[in-house]
Amino acid sequence: MTLSTRLTLLLIAITALVALLVGGYSVTTGTHAQYATLNNAIDTVATSGAGHPLTALSDAINMVQQDNLNLTLEVIDSTGHVTTVASGTVALLDRPTRADVLASLDGLHTSRDLPGFVYRSIAIGGGDYLLIAGSTSAIAASSHRVVVRTVLVGIIAALVMGVVARLFMRRDLRTFAALTSFATRVAHGAVDEQPPDASGSTDVRELQRALAQMVSALQSTIETEKRTSEAMQRFIGDASHELRTPLTVIKGYTDLLANTTIDDAQRERALNRMRSETVRMESLVGDLLFLAEVREVGRHDHVELDLSEVVTAAVHDFELDYPDRPLTKAIAPSIRIEARREYVERLLANALVNVVRHTGPTDPLRVTVRGGERVTLRIEDGGPGLPAASYGQRLEEFRRFDPSRSRASGGSGLGMSIMADVTDALGGTLTTERSDLGGLALVFVFPPIGERG
Repeated sequence: MTLSTRLTLLLIAITALVALLVGGYSVTTGTHAQYATLNNAIDTVATSGAGHPLTALSDAINMVQQDNLNLTLEVIDSTGHVTTVASGTVALLDRPTRADVLASLDGLHTSRDLPGFVYRSIAIGGGDYLLIAGSTSAIAASSHRVVVRTVLVGIIAALVMGVVARLFMRRDLRTFAALTSFATRVAHGAVDEQPPDASGSTDVRELQRALAQMVSALQSTIETEKRTSEAMQRFIGDASHELRTPLTVIKGYTDLLANTTIDDAQRERALNRMRSETVRMESLVGDLLFLAEVREVGRHDHVELDLSEVVTAAVHDFELDYPDRPLTKAIAPSIRIEARREYVERLLANALVNVVRHTGPTDPLRVTVRGGERVTLRIEDGGPGLPAASYGQRLEEFRRFDPSRSRASGGSGLGMSIMADVTDALGGTLTTERSDLGGLALVFVFPPIGERG
């Protein structure tokens, strides 16, 4: 059974119950009032003749006729003979017995001998008694009609309430149905959907907001899991790809050292090569751990950072280390981004090391930082650059350029991966262009303060 049906049935039941309670109270009150009126009329007639036996009968007859009371008066003599002196609209068909008379001398009485009547008796002298009786059939019939009407009114009121409730709840019920369908689709994997707009009561709008927050949190969790899975796959791929070569070299020289026929010079060269490959593996492991950290931390815990100051310091150190290289700087002052300083410093270190490894000692270098709607960092060199078809490719597609170029230069082979992942962790993008210096231009674009994704 749906919620709307339950609510409608509940409102109908409550309305019917209230109508029956109110109707029952009204019926009871009205019936008691009618019985009180009848009893009061009988008591009034009995009281009028009490204490005056000789005139009690005439007084009772006069009062019944004068007030037009719907009562029956019957005289029961000492032999038990019954004489009707006045009759109401409902005749007293059963004859009262002397026991009925004696039982009702003290007050109003009912008995199985006189069904449908309430009566009272008084002594009228000579051993005779006057029985004053009133029919209750009219009261019973009236009560029955009121009960039937009350039930009908209660049923009609309940049905009307059900229709009105449906009309008033129709918008909320449609929204509930839409939200239920949306939640079902989300449960089956449609997490990219947005919840339907909610209108109507405050509870419905709060439910819509709660669902929207739940879906947003679910989408964020799924995206985080996806990024984590992708980062793990990349880490495994990088580790297996980059560590394979030095391990192969070390294994080969280990086999060579096991050969007892080699001379001391060969042994020394093998040991030196194994040491160099071990150093290279240490560098690889350090780079892989840094990549894993960047991919896991993502874009959290960043602070406002003066990019101009960090780039200026890095370029200054580069000038001291390579004084013979032509260097052009165009660094706008006080360009700020949200970042982690160690990430930016590692990004610059890898970019500048990339220049040193893949260009000649006198090839020019140009570093540019400018602000605006987007913060742009350009590091350009006058080296050989990349293959012509490689410029402008997607980030994932040029990650491996650095490994392919690093074999002769002794690098770890992860320079481009580190730069790409650090840029992504900073909320920016990295692209490659042909520099007008003749070589490669690395273009880093970062969002300004307050606009990181």
